[in-house]
Amino acid sequence: MDEPLEVKVGQLLRTAGLKLATAESCTGGLIGHRLTEVPGSSDYFLGGVIAYAYEAKVALLGVSWDTLKAHGAVSRETVLEMAQDVRRALAADLAVSVSGIAGPSGAQPGKPLGTTWVGLAAQDGAWARLFWFSGDRSGNKASAAQAALQLLLDYLEGGRALDKNHW
Repeated sequence: MDEPLEVKVGQLLRTAGLKLATAESCTGGLIGHRLTEVPGSSDYFLGGVIAYAYEAKVALLGVSWDTLKAHGAVSRETVLEMAQDVRRALAADLAVSVSGIAGPSGAQPGKPLGTTWVGLAAQDGAWARLFWFSGDRSGNKASAAQAALQLLLDYLEGGRALDKNHW
C-alpha cells in the first residue's frame, strides 16, 4: 500500500531540513491535522492559521482588503497572499494555503460548488492551482487537503508540475 501524502511530505521536509506552515480556509485545519497525525511532525511543521472569514484573512494573514474585494476569497490572488503571508509570519521555508467553496451553499457566478484554489509559497517562488471538486462538503474538504499535500510533494520532489505555465 502506498504511503499517505503527509508521510511522504514529512520525510522530504525532514531530509531537506525545511519548515512548513499552513494557511487554511475551507479545509478548517484538515491539512494541519493530517500533517500532525505523523509522529515527529514537530520536526518540520511549525503550525498553521485557520482564517475562514474575510476579517480573519486580513487580521491574521495580512491578505489585502483590495484583493478580497476585487477577486474574492476563492481566488488565485488570495491563496497566494495567504501562503506568502503565513510563510513570513511563521518564518517557514514553505507554506501551503487553500480557499474554496466546500458546499452545499456558497456558489457564485463563475465559482460553482467545489471550486478550490491551492497555493504554495517558497523562497524561489509562489504557485497556485485551481480545482473543481464534485463531492459533498466533507468530500470537497478532503479533496482540497489532498490537493494541497500533493502540491507540496510535487515541489519537494524537484518542482515536478510546478511550471508557471501550467499553474
